[in-house]
Amino acid sequence: MVFSPTHEGSATHDVTNQPPPLAPYDASEDVALLEGLRREGAGWAEDDVRRIGRLAGSAQAQEWAELANRHEPELRTHDRYGHRVDEVDFHPSWHHLMRAAVTEGLAGAPWADDRSGAHVARTAGGLAWGHTDAGHGCPTSMTYAAVPALRHQPDLAKVYEPLLTSREYEPGLRVPAEKRGLLAGMGMTEKQGGSDVRTNTTVAAPTSEPGVYTLRGHKWFTSAPMCDVFLVLAQAPEGLSCFLVPRVLPDGSRNTFRIQRLKDKLGNRSNASSEPEFDGTVAWLVGPEGRGVKTIIEMVNCTRLDCVMMSATLMRKTLVEAGHHAGHRSAFGARLADQPLMRNVLADLALESEAATTLTLRLAGAADRAVRGDAGEQAFRRIATAVGKYWVTKRGPAFTAEALECLGGNGYVEDSGMPRHYREAPLLSIWEGSGNVNALDVLRALTREAGTAEALFGELALAQGADARLDASVNRLKGLLSGGSEAGARRLVEQMALTLQASLLVRHAPSAVADAFCATRLGGDWGYSFGTLPDSADVGAILGRALPGSG
Repeated sequence: MVFSPTHEGSATHDVTNQPPPLAPYDASEDVALLEGLRREGAGWAEDDVRRIGRLAGSAQAQEWAELANRHEPELRTHDRYGHRVDEVDFHPSWHHLMRAAVTEGLAGAPWADDRSGAHVARTAGGLAWGHTDAGHGCPTSMTYAAVPALRHQPDLAKVYEPLLTSREYEPGLRVPAEKRGLLAGMGMTEKQGGSDVRTNTTVAAPTSEPGVYTLRGHKWFTSAPMCDVFLVLAQAPEGLSCFLVPRVLPDGSRNTFRIQRLKDKLGNRSNASSEPEFDGTVAWLVGPEGRGVKTIIEMVNCTRLDCVMMSATLMRKTLVEAGHHAGHRSAFGARLADQPLMRNVLADLALESEAATTLTLRLAGAADRAVRGDAGEQAFRRIATAVGKYWVTKRGPAFTAEALECLGGNGYVEDSGMPRHYREAPLLSIWEGSGNVNALDVLRALTREAGTAEALFGELALAQGADARLDASVNRLKGLLSGGSEAGARRLVEQMALTLQASLLVRHAPSAVADAFCATRLGGDWGYSFGTLPDSADVGAILGRALPGSG
């Protein structure tokens, strides 16, 4: 029997009703980002941020990100002859991403820039450049954060700071002082304690040379092991202390830094995270003996801000992806972007994204003014960064899951990129202190550090009387503060975060955005999932601001 086709027409593989590629696009085309950049004193950097945004959204940079995550770092413990080398090999795309980030000043460069707003400009650049890959943001963040900690030892800072603030990316292990630019990492946690670093067992023994020690011990989670230098916590005779550990010693020999294995992580797969072992490892004391936590906390304050920044970036990136898909995909006779439920979801996501971005830039502004000696901003930064780290990073996983769902089954497929973003999101609430650690840190700041509560309420007072729901939230917050138990710390910090975000939006965002945020996050007119905005919300205005063409 001979069968002949019964249907003629289009081929079975014709593609219809699928969105075109998003790239190229401009990752800096974000009203909240650009407004915050100007408001926090770095409008002079707008051209730079826009250039970074165009590069981040280019097809080439997006491909670098995809390849760097597909071809994961590989550990080489020994060479062919049996010598220990402890090197990690990265795909060329990783190096392209790193070179661009360092060249654009997203590592230590702001510390060498005297312009007011330099740290804001870096954060804004990170909000745009983060549309590529989150993994390589780890070494750039640690390099940025190492500088203020290293300044506790001026003789070391004199040697290393010019190289840590350089815009030259020079990979490969060589004598640090002979390179054009350096990257820094940190080694804090150990397997028996995690965030409880005072239980660390790595020992630092003084040598006959002043300020020089040898370390012996094992670190549990040290990311970016191919950095040139590391700030490490170890137990010295006077207690837990901070040390500078170079991978290569001044005489050109390799310091003992045995990489036992690379972590097999849920996400952040472009970035190598390792377990190094120290055994006679040469290290230089940073700050006084026994004051290691106080010394390295300078670093943690900076990296916590970057966790907020990277969470806000993931929110914005996945919102853009969801909006692009909904703007080109049709179902049941209409574009997804024109259907009421989808519009409600996208608008709710847009509110969350703008609140995260606005808070991130306010924290960056506080950091910039704090390092220039503003005591009030120092106090605000101290409490608000921990609050932002707790809340924004906590919102990230739910946000990326909802954005992924906007793409339906397409979003669940690896080549959409959305699964990578989804896997990345939980990490940012874990690194630099999990939710409990940050919530307790807020309590510690309130009870032990004068001026933090006053700084927070002084900030909230700037929006007093502008919205009754905001005023009521401030009063609830004062009531929670009077309780102040550890068991209620999460409730307290959540209320702080929502109230602070609402106050910023009331002051700086259009009324449609501020009103919808206050009605839902403060007024209780909100469901348990995204997309439950009340009928009174001006969805068109919210979408028109966040996703031009969707309003």
